[in-house]
Amino acid sequence: MLAILKAGGAYLPLDPSYPRDRLNLMLEDAQVKVLLIQDKLIENFRDFSNSVIYFDRDWEHIAEESAENPANTATADNLAYVIYTSGSTGKPKGVAVTHKAVNRLVLNTNYIKIEPTDKIAQASNASFDAATFEIWGALLNGAQLVGISTNITLSPHDLALELRQEGITVLFLTTALFQQIARVLPQAFDSLRCLLFGGEAVDMRWVKKLIQQNQTTKLIHVYGPTENTTFSAYYCVQDVPETATSIPIGRPIANTQIYLLDADLQPVAIGVIGQLYLGGDGLAKGYLNQPDLTAAAFIPNPFSNKSGSTLYKTGDLGRYWVDGNIEFLGRIDDQVKIRGYRIELGEIEAALCQHPQVREAVVIVREDIPDDKHLVAYVIPDGIKEKSETQNLKSSDLRQFLKEKLPGYMVPATYAVLENMPLTPNGKVDRRALPDIDTDSEDLTENYVAPRTDLENAIGKIWAKVLGKQQVSIYDNFFELGGHSLLATQLISRIRDALQVELSVSNLFEAPTVASLAKYIETMRWAAKGLDTARTHENEREDVEF
Repeated sequence: MLAILKAGGAYLPLDPSYPRDRLNLMLEDAQVKVLLIQDKLIENFRDFSNSVIYFDRDWEHIAEESAENPANTATADNLAYVIYTSGSTGKPKGVAVTHKAVNRLVLNTNYIKIEPTDKIAQASNASFDAATFEIWGALLNGAQLVGISTNITLSPHDLALELRQEGITVLFLTTALFQQIARVLPQAFDSLRCLLFGGEAVDMRWVKKLIQQNQTTKLIHVYGPTENTTFSAYYCVQDVPETATSIPIGRPIANTQIYLLDADLQPVAIGVIGQLYLGGDGLAKGYLNQPDLTAAAFIPNPFSNKSGSTLYKTGDLGRYWVDGNIEFLGRIDDQVKIRGYRIELGEIEAALCQHPQVREAVVIVREDIPDDKHLVAYVIPDGIKEKSETQNLKSSDLRQFLKEKLPGYMVPATYAVLENMPLTPNGKVDRRALPDIDTDSEDLTENYVAPRTDLENAIGKIWAKVLGKQQVSIYDNFFELGGHSLLATQLISRIRDALQVELSVSNLFEAPTVASLAKYIETMRWAAKGLDTARTHENEREDVEF
């Protein structure tokens, strides 16, 4: 990233775990000239036809290049990076962010003062815009950036140890991950100077719990879309009244303006709901190569005399409290936030409708288990009338189809095939009237195989409890049943308590079925037993020698 910016270019972070089609779409849309990559990750980028530089095998050639500093021609308004977000049209859109916007996020701010003595954790994926705060917050202030692997971040105990050992002072977490750790191990944050969290509505229980147990760490609730460079508003959480039902998103960060406007772009009064519009130095240039979308979202600023001044129309609803803080109240459209990921339901619906057997699709969010939002898809088969034919459209097929087109966090956990969609009186899909789905009757459990051992039985019961199911087959895949990284940490924690076995989230990714996980645990126990036996013999030999 430093090299690209120093050369006057702009960077596009790519997550190699994304499907090949999506990665290629981003590379083509951004008109990428050079791909910087490790050799082991090239498989999903085979279709890239421009220049490829391998970090791990091209050093000899790189060393032959000039070591002189290039002429610095970049200005504050030049492009710094592009990050792609979910798009309601079925195509992801690239948000074009300038140098000025990044500077405004982390330099001379009013929500945090980063010192050269700070150690800032990079716990976010580089293709997630929170990494902008982490990376440039550290480097532009002379602080130290400390990378933390996903496996450690997802394990409360490992994270607590890492924060202490590395001397981390500043940490950002998505609201979902913050709640997970605050619920299990609130003392994990005790060593921090500042903890920031945001991304979706927060459960007040865990904020109260953390405040009761930790009076030294500064807790900051942050809000902001990618189009306004990571953070737009902040609220320092010092005390939470017992009657409080939400935490405000607070006030604008420095060099940022927030307006709450009605349908006529007029400011609303205190307590009246309006849509949030954002202005200031943090605004992106717009959406790359999408002038119509840019014009619709970035409108002329009616409150500024400055030529070219714009406001970003967020689609978020809010209202002013009497004290001037802003309360977030949801969306006006079908955009949702799940575990910190911004998802346009329309993009998933468009992808589902590309399936040759699907005529119509609707995706919604459900929260059957507290603090666990998940996606549910309803589809109408294309031209299929007979029930027997309808049953040929299986959840597993739809899930696999989407995995080839969308990132894992956008693939619904549950599917239902309907004959018709429920409609409102004006002919639109009535999302509230969509039926509940009995996930235990999905086609994944049609081939149910019962546990064969006591260990499989114990793991299966824990599995079912975490996933909210009556039973699971020993060959069901945890992640295909709706499991995700945060549920995985709960599963690992319960297995630790019940079976006295230490596992990591990566173990679950490697052994995602009851049968494979049981086999892995048996191998661990066998290896540990053999190690203990060897130590016993070693001690006996030492006794003889002495």
